[in-house]
Amino acid sequence: MASEIILDKARIEALLEELSERIFRDTADFSNFAIVGVQTRGVELARRLRNRIEAKGGAPVKHGVLDITFHRDDLATRGVLPIIKETRIEFDITNMTILLVDDVIFTGRTTKAALETIMTFGRPKAIRLFVLIDRGNRELPIQPDYCGHIVKTSIEDSVDVKLLEIDGVDDSVIMRQGQA
Repeated sequence: MASEIILDKARIEALLEELSERIFRDTADFSNFAIVGVQTRGVELARRLRNRIEAKGGAPVKHGVLDITFHRDDLATRGVLPIIKETRIEFDITNMTILLVDDVIFTGRTTKAALETIMTFGRPKAIRLFVLIDRGNRELPIQPDYCGHIVKTSIEDSVDVKLLEIDGVDDSVIMRQGQA
């Protein structure tokens, strides 16, 4: 079973810088904009993006944390009890543009659960999706608005994002063939 480093720390940082610049240019009104990270690694990526955008704009950006556990469609088939993590949205999302941040998009089911979860907080004007990695194999018609890197995988492959703050190892993205 071969494994390959798809992105290293320097490339991840470069992608975050490039995409934060694009998000900054695309966003007309930061008073009605918020960044929400999907637990777990999406939270750290959202923090990094927010820091860059705040530095470019010179003003704070609203932000939140989202746990999608209760909206997953595979709870009954997982065989283990889920670990519930923090959800924190301390602002009214009504009529806001929300940038939903996750590390990897695969089938689209996690994003669907995130959309259902965020909608329990109100009705935003728009929701945009940022992912660091798009590994294809979608089961639902969901596509990211901002994507760091696209990698072609099979259903059996796995793609793991490692972040220093969460995993205690240097940032990287590793693909393992036949490891799903």
